[in-house]
Amino acid sequence: MTVTDPCSTAMRQHDRKLVAEVLAGTPDAFERLMRANNRRLFRTARSILRDDAEAEDAVQDGYIRAYHAIDRFRGESSLSSWLTRIVVNEALVRLRRRAAREAGRPDAGDIGEQTAPASETPEAIAMRRQLGRLIETSIDRLPDACRTVFVLRTVEGLDVAETAHCLAISEGAVKTALSRARRRLREAIGREIGAGIDDFFAFDGARCDRLVASVHRRLGLPLPPPG
Repeated sequence: MTVTDPCSTAMRQHDRKLVAEVLAGTPDAFERLMRANNRRLFRTARSILRDDAEAEDAVQDGYIRAYHAIDRFRGESSLSSWLTRIVVNEALVRLRRRAAREAGRPDAGDIGEQTAPASETPEAIAMRRQLGRLIETSIDRLPDACRTVFVLRTVEGLDVAETAHCLAISEGAVKTALSRARRRLREAIGREIGAGIDDFFAFDGARCDRLVASVHRRLGLPLPPPG
């Protein structure tokens, strides 16, 4: 006997309703879809590309692709997983293009400095920046096979099955990659990894608003009112 998960059923119904509203041209439907998924998609793209600006561009292009293909969404996975797969593919294409451009070039050096979260008190800014930079740099230095798994499982909180679906790998590969990522991070920064995990690769309101407005302009949709 198969037991239906009521939470899963409710989510699928919500996904189908939202997709139907987007297809019907319901005002703000695509904005709601974006705001519900922006942070996960940005963090996923950022984990692959290791560059904030390029990750934003990848998410925007992923949304454009999703908007034009949304009539083909069948609900076989969650809408979030479907969008994540699209953005993963977009980020990987950009990564391959970047590698081709940089072939034979001198080493470009370390990653750029990250902006500290705007909500920090003045007394905590220096400490938070130092810790955040240490953690983000340590995650960036994880092997490619581990880095995105770590972000989806630990930062975004996806389960093993959904992570495997998003990345088109086996559940066993997810577990192995996560174990390796955690071991490497423990060696690099010890217990400090748990101090502020939700702040990493910060996705603040301004970035979310910018993504929504930019994608709406590119699609010719009415711009959302200022928040």
